[in-house]
Amino acid sequence: MTATEAGSLVLALLGAGVVAAGWGWTRAGRQIWPPISLVLVVAALAVAAPAHVTDETPTGIGVTLAVLLAVMGGGPVTGWVFAFIDRHDDPGQPSMRDAGTVLRGGAWIGALERLAIVGSLLAGWPSGVALALALKGLGRYPELRSQDNPGTAERFIIGTFTSVLWAAGCAGVVLLLT
Repeated sequence: MTATEAGSLVLALLGAGVVAAGWGWTRAGRQIWPPISLVLVVAALAVAAPAHVTDETPTGIGVTLAVLLAVMGGGPVTGWVFAFIDRHDDPGQPSMRDAGTVLRGGAWIGALERLAIVGSLLAGWPSGVALALALKGLGRYPELRSQDNPGTAERFIIGTFTSVLWAAGCAGVVLLLT
């Protein structure tokens, strides 16, 4: 496979990932489309890593697709991870699902977090990731300190790690292409 073909394949995988991420927001698509978008990102990383792509790859399109996929796809993937975890709750213990009611606005905060992370990484400013995470942690501190629901901190950490890894993976595809 030539470098140009590899670059085109990566762009196609990112585009398909954006479509899958969009369908992941639907009620019917919450179970099937997040893992598909995850597979598409991993495939794009696998193709981009050894590609040695030349300047012929349209990086503007790749950046746009990666940012869209990071912001749109992170919510369904994080929800998919939470659904997996919530299936394994002990019946007699407080549920992490209940902690979701304490952390209101998580979908919007997560989208902004992923935008800040992918933007920082693509701009070559990894310190921006630390800044975004520090702001998020400080903003959520009162809810995390509350002892009303012991699963709140765990849900915050799992959601944050999932979201950060997703955004970093999406940025990594573009960084491997350039």
